[in-house]
Amino acid sequence: MASTRFARPATEAPGAAETIQSDLLSTAPGRRALAALRIAVGFVFLWAFLDKTFGLRHSTGAPREDGSVASSWIDGGAPSQGYLQNGAVGPAKDLFASMAGPLTDWLFMLGMLGVGLAVVLGIGLRVSAVAGSLLMMSLWLTQWPLRDGSMNPVVDQHLVYTLVLIVCALLLAGDTWGLGRRWASLPLVRRAPVLR
Repeated sequence: MASTRFARPATEAPGAAETIQSDLLSTAPGRRALAALRIAVGFVFLWAFLDKTFGLRHSTGAPREDGSVASSWIDGGAPSQGYLQNGAVGPAKDLFASMAGPLTDWLFMLGMLGVGLAVVLGIGLRVSAVAGSLLMMSLWLTQWPLRDGSMNPVVDQHLVYTLVLIVCALLLAGDTWGLGRRWASLPLVRRAPVLR
């Protein structure tokens, strides 16, 4: 287990709160809590891929209020195009609508699958944190929470997922309940630590 002690100036005595904070992630319960958070957020990405691909009737394949049904990807649906053309709001609305096409479908779906699998398995967390953060920040921009009527004009689930991905990558959350240690021992990953 990697040490997570934080450096403190030599003249400063450790306080009780600081000791608890620095030791939390070196304990089994702290590591397990972080691993559970990692798996839960990874499953958010994985579920989005599975539902949009196979129409599991959560958001894809379920009847809408107007009686229409969003088709799954395997049934000819376009997982990103309708959203980019009709669901995006804010100052970049027209830019997002102009980007919509089969390429955005493939990029979105492969991004959801890749980030979801990597985070659930605990491998490649650095790369998946970057890819997932770019994906989440793009979705944040399409929703433009700074508009009037938004539930929270600054922080929404996209920013929270981004922060979780970053924390999991920085703290090697894949080492607990994941394949992170095995992944790190691969020759390619040892030569290119960015893949860790």
